[in-house]
Amino acid sequence: MTPSSHGKPADLVITGCTVLVHDDRERIGFEEDAAIVVRDGAVDAVTTAAAAAGLTAADRIDARGQVALPGLINCHTHAPMVALRGLAEDLPTEEWFNDVVWPVESNLTERDVTLGARLACAEMIRAGVTAFADSYFAMDAVAAVVDACGMRAQLGQAYFSSQGPEAREASLEFALRHRDTAGGRITTALAPHAPYTVTDADLAATTELARDHGLPVHLHAAENRDQTDTSLARHGATPIQVLERTGILGTDVLIAHGTGITEADLPLLARAEGRTAVATAPRGYLKFAWPDTTPVRALRGIGVPVGLATDGAASNNSLDVWESMALTSLIQKSAEGDPRWLTSRQALHHATVQSARAVGLGGSVGRIAPGLRADLILVDLTGPHTRPVHDLAATLVHSARSADVRTTIVDGRVLMRDRVLLTVDVPAVARELEKRLPALTDRGHGRRLQEYDT
Repeated sequence: MTPSSHGKPADLVITGCTVLVHDDRERIGFEEDAAIVVRDGAVDAVTTAAAAAGLTAADRIDARGQVALPGLINCHTHAPMVALRGLAEDLPTEEWFNDVVWPVESNLTERDVTLGARLACAEMIRAGVTAFADSYFAMDAVAAVVDACGMRAQLGQAYFSSQGPEAREASLEFALRHRDTAGGRITTALAPHAPYTVTDADLAATTELARDHGLPVHLHAAENRDQTDTSLARHGATPIQVLERTGILGTDVLIAHGTGITEADLPLLARAEGRTAVATAPRGYLKFAWPDTTPVRALRGIGVPVGLATDGAASNNSLDVWESMALTSLIQKSAEGDPRWLTSRQALHHATVQSARAVGLGGSVGRIAPGLRADLILVDLTGPHTRPVHDLAATLVHSARSADVRTTIVDGRVLMRDRVLLTVDVPAVARELEKRLPALTDRGHGRRLQEYDT
């Protein structure tokens, strides 16, 4: 495509790269010796390097030997939980929550959240993640970090029913106050924690708030098979059936994990009135020894987008969506007993188009195409572990690593260039956070934020 003529220099021209593109049927392809022209934070053109050679630009990047991809999207995480990375290891889910995580989270201050969010954003930028969906506490602090560091995010203030109705109202107030802020890079959602910590009445009230204010909902549901079995025993309904009867499935909803989704749940998800999506974070499922994984094939078969995620670093130890992409492909092959599923090209589709749809950004990111926001990354494939290249999609999914990301760009702004972070001072953040860890990790008080009993 020829760059449009604006009578002014382009903001950024990236030349000499191979660009991952999607055709009109969303099939993945690669254009070699290409160029990307960026103006006003958006992709103006994907053209040839020769056609872009004569363009004037405020900035140019020579990307020979690199592949340009849409920025990765972390479709479900709790960014500030990097402060708890490695604190609760080798534990079953119930002990992980009750004995470590929820006692420690009762100590959280807004400053802890700020520092955790800064460290998390730095980690994600370095791993080629340009956007993330987050639900946590003190989310005003997270919004401020997103604004300052230049990333894109869907943010929600999490709440439990045990906190009273004011917590639900605080979730709404946060969502309305921060919606479309940071130059449009921040979108918001209502964030009830899960059906096992939020009552049916509160879920139904959340449905009404979502409809009244045009907000999506982001929550955990059917995280594992134990939760589904317990819900059936106590309430005569699966967690997905609870979401259906409380109206949540009538909203635009992002469901985290869903490894406990049953075959009987699929028709409910298929006919849901709103935009329903699921986020899968496979590394944590392996750590907790859950018997199942997200049923990606079944969900894809009924038209439910499945985005890639990491969950929080307290359970996953990493915010590396690149690793999630490779693990999703491998685990799906094992779970389905079929080496033809999930292919590398399908994995890249989940990492790009489907992840963008999952967080409600399908019309603005997830592809490198004229008119979409310039959220993209440059991946260096000159290392020995990526050579030779027989199948570029397979090389990207199964050979390349997040450390091969050289440059990360959001809304046309370079956040990392040649592996140098430009918007977060990591040493300063790490030093301050280290000093705060004794107070943050103290469990001698006996308090607990919530009770995990599924």
